[in-house]
Amino acid sequence: MRTLKYLLKKEFLQIFRNKFMVRLILGLPVIQIAILPWAATFDQKDISLCMVDNDKSVYSVQLREKVLSSGFFKLSSYSSTFGEALEKVELGDADLILEIPPNFEKKCVNGLPSELMLSIDALNGQKAGLGLSYMTQIINDFTASKSNLNSVQPAVMVKPYYKYNVKMEYRNFMVPGVIVILISILGALLSAMNIVREKETGTIEQINVTPVSRSTFILAKLIPFWVIGMVNLTIGMLVAFLIYGLLPAGYVVNIYIFAFFYLIAFTGFGLMISNFAKSQQQAIFVAIFFLIIFILLGGLFTPISSMPDWAQTVTIFNPLRYFIEVMRLVYLKGSGFTDILPQLLKTGVFLIMFNLLAVISYKKITK
Repeated sequence: MRTLKYLLKKEFLQIFRNKFMVRLILGLPVIQIAILPWAATFDQKDISLCMVDNDKSVYSVQLREKVLSSGFFKLSSYSSTFGEALEKVELGDADLILEIPPNFEKKCVNGLPSELMLSIDALNGQKAGLGLSYMTQIINDFTASKSNLNSVQPAVMVKPYYKYNVKMEYRNFMVPGVIVILISILGALLSAMNIVREKETGTIEQINVTPVSRSTFILAKLIPFWVIGMVNLTIGMLVAFLIYGLLPAGYVVNIYIFAFFYLIAFTGFGLMISNFAKSQQQAIFVAIFFLIIFILLGGLFTPISSMPDWAQTVTIFNPLRYFIEVMRLVYLKGSGFTDILPQLLKTGVFLIMFNLLAVISYKKITK
């Protein structure tokens, strides 16, 4: 323990002497949490709409106003013919065409079926799908309101009740995952550069001639970055509250319990890379290579259930996936310790494997 104490003192002194690293540790959480959730969103706003009104009635004007007041669409042009509107789509000035047929108001008043034609630019499939979904919902609401005015009740009425993310805010779903990405990047990159930096400066030779065991050396390297990760987690959650007003629905202690083991596992992963790397540049490239794979297959941007079967199998070996799941469970659903226990046990496997490999791969004698 006395040896570990002096090694830890050395590690913390090395970290805090590097002013750039200190700024990175403190500044990155604020910048990433403040900016990334606003950019990494699948919500679509201001979808360009071109309307072709062949009815020119009170109902068609009301429908147009209802569509534009939703906030999802902006009127790019008001064309007199469908061919003219199609030219707008071909030029990229419109994403969707809404064509209102003749006698639209007359058919609605008499309770007769009336067809509205939607033509969608599907170049951006996601934008096209969401635009269609938004427009369909708006038209259904408009039709239901007119049916009520005419005393004709619809056969089926759907009243949704949203649980957990009641306001349907995409940022509430995104921010917990971004916090995980933040501490994962810092934990992996900083620890990956640690041992290899000592190789470049030559101080590793001084360690090699001491009686310090491999396990003690790796533990001394691991603890500082574990502490930094916990500090970054706290900063990230604090910034999420100050900017987005987002607080966990469950107990915060469950997040810290999981982070305790996750950071040990991920820091061990970075140290393992550092043992094999010959330079800091090489360590950074290898760490980034794995981080990109972990992030893309972690369920942050794309639901794991939407991935191909082979990709879903690969995500089983992705530790980042389990922390994202836990953060969203605790933040949005208020899940307790027993709910996150399966993810915790799987992370425990990574903890043992990565740190065991980090100890084994560290060689006391260098050629």
